[in-house]
Amino acid sequence: MAEFFDHLNDRVKKFISEQHIFFVSTAPDNGRINLSPKGMDSFRVLGDNKIAFLNLTGSGNETAAHLVQNSRMTVMFCSFTASPLILRLYGHGKAVHEYDEEWDDMIVLFPPLVGARQIILMDVESVQTSCGYAVPRMDFREERQTLVQWTENKSEEELQTYWEKKNTTSIDGDPTYLLEKQD
Repeated sequence: MAEFFDHLNDRVKKFISEQHIFFVSTAPDNGRINLSPKGMDSFRVLGDNKIAFLNLTGSGNETAAHLVQNSRMTVMFCSFTASPLILRLYGHGKAVHEYDEEWDDMIVLFPPLVGARQIILMDVESVQTSCGYAVPRMDFREERQTLVQWTENKSEEELQTYWEKKNTTSIDGDPTYLLEKQD
């Protein structure tokens, strides 16, 4: 049975700290809805109604582009262990870029990773738990190192060129403001 809360309570925070993967969903005003898996040590609970995650270089940059237009965001965690649970966080988010004032205070919350391109902040308005009884049980083996190795093999110039080509607009052509401030 689903339960709703108006904040992240201690049980929810503990559950989040035990997860290796989470999913982020955003949508522009018009265009494709995006759902992205996220991993590594990239998620932080900042308070009872505030979370952040480190957005690493990828083949696209949909979350940042969508949040420019429409700040609605859902984050989902799903247990794959013996104790089933699905957790959804509903709220509004924004992207913090390296050129933003908050960057220096926020980036220290995460491990140093080459290819960190944004920090996504979310004000959590609603928290929902549900059973997860139909979710399969799976064992965690290890974090993939492919992205870390890929970015570590790039020079700063090569990474900037990749961002310019792949990460400055969404697949629908909407700007992400990764390399330049929004007007």
